[in-house]
Amino acid sequence: MQDDITLNDGHAMPRLGLGTYQIPDAHVASVVRAGLDLGYRLVDTAAVYHNERGVGEGVDETAFVTTKLWNDAQRDPTAALDASLALLGLDAVDLYLIHWPRPDDGLFVSAWEALIRLREAGKTRSIGVSNFLPEHIDAIVAGTGVVPAVNQIELHPTFQQRDLHAYHADKGIVTQSWSPLGQGKTLKDERIVGIAERLGASAAQVIIAWHLAKGFAVIPKAGDLDHLADNWHARDVVLTDEDVATIDAMDDPGGRIGPDPLRF
Repeated sequence: MQDDITLNDGHAMPRLGLGTYQIPDAHVASVVRAGLDLGYRLVDTAAVYHNERGVGEGVDETAFVTTKLWNDAQRDPTAALDASLALLGLDAVDLYLIHWPRPDDGLFVSAWEALIRLREAGKTRSIGVSNFLPEHIDAIVAGTGVVPAVNQIELHPTFQQRDLHAYHADKGIVTQSWSPLGQGKTLKDERIVGIAERLGASAAQVIIAWHLAKGFAVIPKAGDLDHLADNWHARDVVLTDEDVATIDAMDDPGGRIGPDPLRF
């Protein structure tokens, strides 16, 4: 497996990263350090996770750090990123994302313009979005001419967002999967379990390997060393074409478990 993806701005991003959603600030530094010791290089956080300080304590100079602009800060992304950088203890992040489009607020295009300026100022190396639909991406590209490097979206075997991924592929945008394992019942699905048993892998490893086989970037969360290691070694799991097709068949267009970007 190729460990890095080249973004449309020329920068490289690790394909498999460590998600930190719901890992408390007091605990996340040790998780991040353990992850880096295993081989992870991408660490994903966000202002709304309230753990940027701990992430900053855990990362080193080898880490690719992503953080995100929260909804209530879309009027002033510069101040928001400065606050995040202060907590992280960094001069710049590798990737800064608009966390949600919030279309009813009507601010996401101006926020994108601010992210472009932040990139030009060297406070973030790459810029992207999260939870954007094609209409939102079309609007920011029409307004600025700048295509996001990444769109981080809910994506798992029971909610595959195929049309959105195809749109990304057409635009040169990397699809990065959040909540990549789906709900607990996905891990217990007999199709996943059957593949895992045949390969001598865990169910989580099979699902992560499916994301990687599909060309997605992926950021599973793990709060302890065993899960960190299990997720990391998904890189060594090789699925057959039949395995991939089996998991592809699990798609449910109504399988969203997070908020709807049109309404959140």
